[in-house]
Amino acid sequence: MKRKVLIVDDERSIRSFIKVGFERSNFEIIEAETGEEGIRLVREYMPDIVVLDIMLPGMDGFEVCTILRTEFPDMGIIMLTARDLDMDRIMGLEHGADDYVVKPFNPLELVLRAEALLRRIGKNDNQGDDRRLRDWPFEIDTYSQKVYKNDMEVELTPKEYQLMKLFIENPGKLFSRNELIDTLWGPDFMGDLKIVDVNIRRLRKRIEDNPSRPKFIETVWGIGYRWREK
Repeated sequence: MKRKVLIVDDERSIRSFIKVGFERSNFEIIEAETGEEGIRLVREYMPDIVVLDIMLPGMDGFEVCTILRTEFPDMGIIMLTARDLDMDRIMGLEHGADDYVVKPFNPLELVLRAEALLRRIGKNDNQGDDRRLRDWPFEIDTYSQKVYKNDMEVELTPKEYQLMKLFIENPGKLFSRNELIDTLWGPDFMGDLKIVDVNIRRLRKRIEDNPSRPKFIETVWGIGYRWREK
């Protein structure tokens, strides 16, 4: 699973400049132009690290950092600024930033700082985080086999957990009922195919806001089911 970095900067040229180093280091890149968009994308994609400019239109980087640190205390945050001022550094750290880089900078240096930060928080090369599957608002801990929605544990049966894990690992993939039977019940299963529908219905009741109008598990009539793709 690739590590994810969110770059929040209103200048496209700066974002492109930063992307080069992270792409070479095999990061998945997510971009935002405003603080508000950055917060939304963090909640949706759960990046491992956020590169956050201070001078943003609307909500500035300090405000964004405060919100992210409150909601995601273990997320790595590196702040960027064009001003080499001690007060900016102090304010950034007070608002919860882990590191601080002054423009102009070498993109390789930024990546190295990000790598060092991820090592400190135990996420470098997915070490300590490879057991986590995320698809906002859901998170699966494959070690404990627990599922969370909006950070609240969802009680599932073992088969419901297996369904949930399979779907989140394969967003957008259409599974026929026979495929689900073979994968989760085994090719020797001799029961009724409707057992799939029963378990899907139970899972929807546990994870959907409105089970009668599901937005996560989609039904493809006459074939099977798939997890909606972002």
